[in-house]
Amino acid sequence: MARQSATRTARGAVSPARARSARSPRGQSPSSDSRDSDALLGFYRSMLLIRRFEERAGQLYGMGLIGGFCHLYIGQEAIAVGMQAAKRDGDQVITGYREHGHMLAAGVEPRLIMAELTGRAEGVSHGKGGSMHMFSTRNGFYGGHGIVGAQVSLGTGLALADHYRGDGKVAFVYFGDGAANQGQVYESFNMAELWSLPVVYVIENNQYAMGTSVARSSSETHLFRRGASFNIPGAEVDGMDVVAVRDAGLAAAEHARSGKGPFLLEMKTYRYRGHSMSDPGKYRTREEIDEVRKTRDPIEHLQERLERQGLADDAALRSIDAEVKSIVADAAEFARTAPEPDPYELYTDVYTDTPASEAETSGAAA
Repeated sequence: MARQSATRTARGAVSPARARSARSPRGQSPSSDSRDSDALLGFYRSMLLIRRFEERAGQLYGMGLIGGFCHLYIGQEAIAVGMQAAKRDGDQVITGYREHGHMLAAGVEPRLIMAELTGRAEGVSHGKGGSMHMFSTRNGFYGGHGIVGAQVSLGTGLALADHYRGDGKVAFVYFGDGAANQGQVYESFNMAELWSLPVVYVIENNQYAMGTSVARSSSETHLFRRGASFNIPGAEVDGMDVVAVRDAGLAAAEHARSGKGPFLLEMKTYRYRGHSMSDPGKYRTREEIDEVRKTRDPIEHLQERLERQGLADDAALRSIDAEVKSIVADAAEFARTAPEPDPYELYTDVYTDTPASEAETSGAAA
């Protein structure tokens, strides 16, 4: 599969200088910022952590230690990591149920995420959310959501709150190519543009949704154009290039943060595993997957760039991999041995706790 050669833009979108080429030819640097060794090495480590974490999660699922559904992020790592670099303190992130990678990119402790996958008390949602419903508002992460497209309207609500507060914050709302056909997405688009809400919509187009090619399910396959009828500008970005993602994310966030309203980014990406662990993936060939791995893998692409620019040698990269594997092994062991929640946990977090004085007042009035 050919790599995307440029970031396409729709009405009013950022200039080509701001939303850069989604993938420069090998041997060329797409931006001066890409020479920042600390940033690139950080991207490499974060993407590798997501990759190794998800590989181990798949193993734990096969061992029966993870129940229910489990949707892995392998292949899409550049999106969560690159967009995280465009986020400021206080900005919010909300996504669907393929959220492990987003949480890791947001800085949530791997132990807590893995423990949530195995339903343990120490999990980030105390073992009650599982793979699809994790939250960490401390890290600005407002959840993975199991209902397809539901997070788009919820994320628009986060942006509405930011707008009311006038605090300069932006909501980053992620959804997939399948969710792009949901009606509530367009209701949200209309409200967001009408009220100039500070929101960046990010479509993670992995091309197959739950198992149907976007070419067979969408009459308009260039999903960055989906906001055009609402006057929302958009851009198509190579979601397999973390630097291109970062650059486009910064430009889109600036657009939203400056009061110009929503922006729509379509990240062209590819998931290597099935929709979930139970998906046999018969709708595509092994040759197609192997070709993407060979020519477009986001981690290998960044590794080549680091080595080419003299920012890291093979020994340094192997050292990072060893460190990441150790972190993931520790998280897996913790998730396997940590205690399960007390049954009483079923009754917590159902309603917001009411201060005792307020409750007594309410009771007296009744």
